[in-house]
Amino acid sequence: MTERAEVIRAAQTLADDARFETDLAGLVCRPTESQNPARRDEMQSYLENLLVPRLMASGFACEIHPNPFGNPFLVARRVEGPDLPTVLGYGHGDVTRGQEGLWSDGRKPFEMCREGDRLYGRGTADNKGQLLINLLALDCVLAQRGRLGFNAIWLIEMGEETGSPGLAEFCAANKALLAADVLIASDGPRMTPETPLVFLGARGAINFRLEVDLREGAHHSGNWGGLLADPAVILAQALATITDRRGQIRVREWRPTSLTPEIREVIAKLPVPVGPEVDPDWGESSLTPQERVYGWNSFAVLTMESGVPAAPVNAISGRASATCQLRFVTGTDAEDIMPALRRHLDAEGFEQVRVVQEEHGYFPATRSDPDNSWVRRVVASLEHTMGVAPHLAPNLGGSLPNHVFMDILGLPTVWIPHSYGGCNQHAPDEHLLLSVVYQALGIMAGLYWDLGEAEITCLADL
Repeated sequence: MTERAEVIRAAQTLADDARFETDLAGLVCRPTESQNPARRDEMQSYLENLLVPRLMASGFACEIHPNPFGNPFLVARRVEGPDLPTVLGYGHGDVTRGQEGLWSDGRKPFEMCREGDRLYGRGTADNKGQLLINLLALDCVLAQRGRLGFNAIWLIEMGEETGSPGLAEFCAANKALLAADVLIASDGPRMTPETPLVFLGARGAINFRLEVDLREGAHHSGNWGGLLADPAVILAQALATITDRRGQIRVREWRPTSLTPEIREVIAKLPVPVGPEVDPDWGESSLTPQERVYGWNSFAVLTMESGVPAAPVNAISGRASATCQLRFVTGTDAEDIMPALRRHLDAEGFEQVRVVQEEHGYFPATRSDPDNSWVRRVVASLEHTMGVAPHLAPNLGGSLPNHVFMDILGLPTVWIPHSYGGCNQHAPDEHLLLSVVYQALGIMAGLYWDLGEAEITCLADL
């Protein structure tokens, strides 16, 4: 057995002998809910008492940095040589609200439990479990070789679930501290549980409200129906101009220019995401389902309100509002998204519909070049370990703070998620699949091993 095979087997043994399960339970039990102000003290404690000791034991110099915009950051550095490549890793230790009382079969969000192939608990999939996989894989390489063979930096934040406040500012102010050659990180879901995925960026996201405010209070629908304009009807009509009846975007500037033949060729090799059955008559009719989610923009109405939905009365409301979202890929002018909507609504005769961008929830769209040498190296390593090529996607359908690493730190970005679409992240019964953990420990140990090999530039020829 080669040393590479030995380190892969050693990593996978961590899933077999319950070491991974025990370590993850110790992370999950900490209620690091960044959306809950009462948990603020948990953030510093999680970094200080759990992650710093683990990383220091692996030879990393650690420093926790205060964040004037929110929760702290941890930077851990292991520098083995000035001439070696440097790999930046990223993860987050915060989680969404636990939603106690809503989990099935008496499960508790901050008490991890195993049932068959599933490890249940808040943060198992997003993102404590994924980060732990990578940390343990690095440790296995160190144990086998005595060194990594590359320089490693970890940036771990505690506010991703609230939009990563302060992350961009921190990275802009600490470019030298975080200087690297590539970002390799794990978050988000695979397309299928069985096959690893490599994705190179993320769709952007922008949330906004459409508001129609006509008058104070509500008025009897019998006495005033037909005399007073209904803001909900106006709003519904305005929304109907943004897409057609099958959700195809009608705002011209929201239709991206980046779905090139080269990107379509990459997307064509991807499966349809696993999860709810795809509606065949929804979305851009000229595109495949995969192109719609990985290569195109989508508009969604997240909430709508007029009157008192929980207790309707026979009255015409004075106002109506809808919270909406555009998910967008590169090739969309992000600065023109809101102005373009304003122009569109005015042209359609809806000047009275107010457009208000939300303060939070904005992510720019990003995408590394699929032909980048680091992408080729990672894909080749995963294929060497698995015997089959991983899925390669130009970007995730969801959104991540990837723009911070690409646009501010200037890095190519390569993401290798260790979860899957049915993991219930952000919902009750969040879980991680042990079968995916076993495979992920192996591919990450193999990857970190390969990145430390002297002939790293030849990996693409494996």
